Amino acid sequence: MPVIAHPDARSALLAAGLVLALLGPAPAPARAAAPAPVAAPPGLAQFMEALGAVESGGRYDARNASSGAYGRYQIIPSNWPGWAARYLGDRNAKPTPGNQDRVAAGRLTDLYRAYGSWERTAYWWLTGKSGPRPTWSAWAIRYVERVMNAYRMRVASAGAASAGAAVRILDDRSAAIQWVGTWKEARYPGYAGGRAHFATARGAAAIVRFTGRSVRIEGPTGPTRGKVRVVVDGRSVRTVDLRTAHFRARATIFRFSWPQAGAHRVELRVAGTPGRPYVAVDRIVIIGG
Repeated sequence: MPVIAHPDARSALLAAGLVLALLGPAPAPARAAAPAPVAAPPGLAQFMEALGAVESGGRYDARNASSGAYGRYQIIPSNWPGWAARYLGDRNAKPTPGNQDRVAAGRLTDLYRAYGSWERTAYWWLTGKSGPRPTWSAWAIRYVERVMNAYRMRVASAGAASAGAAVRILDDRSAAIQWVGTWKEARYPGYAGGRAHFATARGAAAIVRFTGRSVRIEGPTGPTRGKVRVVVDGRSVRTVDLRTAHFRARATIFRFSWPQAGAHRVELRVAGTPGRPYVAVDRIVIIGG
């Protein structure tokens, strides 16, 4: 027996059909508009380069076999649709190199605005957490230091390039550094090249002669680190205490600039601080040679 619709229902269906006929076919769902751009935080380009280098060696086609993380910034697949919707306006956007850059730039900008530093941004990128540095694992600290080391190198190069100045970077094995007294080699992933020179005896010295207008000496700080006396062109200018509450593989021990480039001699002399004698030199950055 055929099924006959109730008269009221049939009238309603006819009315609905007339409305649809008048209005025409329903429009396709509109793609979400891409968000308006916001001001980039300082150093974003250099941080993206550093992060990409550490995460994937800069490869846009890199894939992690265990996690499935993909691309230059190793974005987890489950994060991509939401981030693509937020930063591209299309959750179905393909992870092309250009889209990877735009999504990473948007996400990193939001993270920097939330946490206020590139160190904490790097920590979140690895862990998805925002805890303070004292709670970080040794593994996380090594990762953050690798990213920050790469970042600082790019910032220094960019700054010198914009000023038209040459940059010369001496790692602790450079023949341009003279080691006086007993120095030994320490290995740690957070150091440039994975190593640094350290001494504990009072009077041990690291000496560098160069032509330039600026010099920056980098090394670790922490609870066991002591004091070092800085001598510039034969004049004692400062005693620096390297003790900090928490270990940091890369910090600026000393920075000095001159109005114009010239020949200079900078010397670090270990003070032999009782109970915490360690002084280490990781690398020396010279600008404007």
